[in-house]
Amino acid sequence: MVNYRYLGRSGLKISEITYGNWLTHGSQVEKDAAVACVHAALDAGITSFDTADVYANTKAEKVLGKALKGQRRQSLEIFTKVYWPTGPQGPNDSGLSRKHILESIDGSLERLRTDYVDLYQAHRYDHATPLEETMQAFADVVRSGKALYIGVSEWTADQIRAGHALAQELGFQLISNQPQYSALYRVIEGEVVPTSAELGVSQIVWSPIAQGVLTGKYLPGQPLPAGSRATDEKGGAKMIARFLDRPEVLQRVQDLRPVADELGLSLAQLAVAWVLQNQNVAAAIIGASRPEQVTENVKASGVEIPSELLNRIDEILGDSVISDPAETAKSSPKSR
Repeated sequence: MVNYRYLGRSGLKISEITYGNWLTHGSQVEKDAAVACVHAALDAGITSFDTADVYANTKAEKVLGKALKGQRRQSLEIFTKVYWPTGPQGPNDSGLSRKHILESIDGSLERLRTDYVDLYQAHRYDHATPLEETMQAFADVVRSGKALYIGVSEWTADQIRAGHALAQELGFQLISNQPQYSALYRVIEGEVVPTSAELGVSQIVWSPIAQGVLTGKYLPGQPLPAGSRATDEKGGAKMIARFLDRPEVLQRVQDLRPVADELGLSLAQLAVAWVLQNQNVAAAIIGASRPEQVTENVKASGVEIPSELLNRIDEILGDSVISDPAETAKSSPKSR
């Protein structure tokens, strides 16, 4: 079963394995299979579910709402996000303006079939909207009871610090950041994690298995597996290319197998367990196209990796790791 951790400097506990439906529900996976995956997550003790209005252009929220129908709402933590365009993509259908935030939360609640979300997240930083406007809108969302807590995603350390200060002035809590993080992609470690730890902000990390690379299914010098994410232009093929274009990365992932074997884990379980060793990480988001993937990945919960094995992982991956803090800033568009 899954362990639980406090989210930021708050009293909210979430499951350290969180179920997310970024690239699956509403696009890659049929609805019945998606519902089965959610139910497998519930059976495994997962109580936290992450989505966003932009995933499959709002369809992912609808599928999650349907899958959670009939569950005791108080026993769940539901997260969603706002920023990217949805609908007809008019001039105000994206960003973090007051107009877009207040309209988007209502749409998300309707699709998710709930009166509130536990965590409402800024999906990126909006350079076109004054931060004061954004944070005031979030304060109003919290005061209206439509969200209990506020988080961000892929914000830099400076952006998190500024947002956190405004949240304090406005009387609500900014308690989380949702960045990409894995043993191969560690850009948050230099600046974002130390700043967040100081401020009482947790990380809810996405892609802990590096879009599937850390499962070991992509073999050096071999054709890409049929039906894999790397072959699906709609399913993240461009993002995964940063690893696949470097054959030495795939070999080093294979070299991790003895470490996984020593711990009695699969490579995927090792990858999820690795991110959870970081004390600033409250949860690792996993996705699934089949229920058994959920059942397997939750076995990473509660695993403790000895320091000597963590050091060995570092030695094996070596300079294949991406760690430049500047990468975070690149994820937020400069205009919209």
